[in-house]
Amino acid sequence: MKRSLKCSTPGAIGAAVCVSLAVLAGCSRPVSKDVAATVNGRPITYSELDRIIAAQFPNAPMKSNADQTVQLRLEALRALIDNEIMLQRAEKEGLLASDADVDAKFNELKAPYTQEEFQKLLNQRKMSVADLKAQIRRENSVQKLFNKEIGSHISISDADVTAFYNANKASFNLAENKVRLAQILVTPAPDSNVNNLKNDKAQNEQQAHNKIDMIDMRVRQGEDFATLAQNYSEDGKSAPNGGDLGFIPESALDQANPELRKVILDMTPGQVSPVLHTPEGYRIIKLISKEPAGQRQLSDPRVQEEIRQGLFQGKEQMLRSAFYEVARSEAKVVNYYAQSVLASRDTK
Repeated sequence: MKRSLKCSTPGAIGAAVCVSLAVLAGCSRPVSKDVAATVNGRPITYSELDRIIAAQFPNAPMKSNADQTVQLRLEALRALIDNEIMLQRAEKEGLLASDADVDAKFNELKAPYTQEEFQKLLNQRKMSVADLKAQIRRENSVQKLFNKEIGSHISISDADVTAFYNANKASFNLAENKVRLAQILVTPAPDSNVNNLKNDKAQNEQQAHNKIDMIDMRVRQGEDFATLAQNYSEDGKSAPNGGDLGFIPESALDQANPELRKVILDMTPGQVSPVLHTPEGYRIIKLISKEPAGQRQLSDPRVQEEIRQGLFQGKEQMLRSAFYEVARSEAKVVNYYAQSVLASRDTK
């Protein structure tokens, strides 16, 4: 028989007790039942949470009582909370992306596909056009915030570049022509032993196809290749390094799939391949650079730029982590879903 609890404790203390007991005992919640969390009073709904999970984790088990699913929802909600914190800061700074910016990015994403193909990708991610445009606006706005608050404060001097080169000179000596590659690999093999951050593994051909299409769309949308590789790539060796395979001798490509070899040799640095179906599964390749044999000199502008970018990214990652921590500490966040998870331990 379901028991009820009346909140009769007077004053502010009583109100606090009611709120804390709401999930446990059915006392009236201060927000709608569809609200999973609030950030400075702005709600994040369960429907939004489930839509994001369905879009980003198409292979995730969705049994409501599964611990793995609860963990997945907690992690996804934490990401939504962080995104909302950053979006509100961008809004406060007057950095929200304009309609023109959003439309331009949307058209860029849509361009490589027919209308039917593009709609299929949206369906696979359980998104509407409006959902995608909202995501584009959010991501562009947050990037503008990071550019202002982080990127504009980072300066890499010539002395920094020289010091790094001198300390790592041996790593710039190549015995033969090499290419530096990164990859995202998805296989249909039903193997649960994966090493990506999301613990996400396709279990069959259809899941692998859906997953690589989802990743491909996010790459074309401008999401960071290395982050996607860390989260989703099923190559245990390269996923922790953002998919970076390091420098590969061109002679080693002779052992590769002929189509894969041709694509790599025809690519230009910075280019990302379309989805490639190889015997091992599906791949997306990024060509980081092509390097001739011999000692690469500091006078080479490409060497300088590679070092400068690496140093910049290292500092940016460190400052971004600190920025997130400060932003979280300044925001008023109430995670109702996390509260309900804790409350459920006492009711089982």
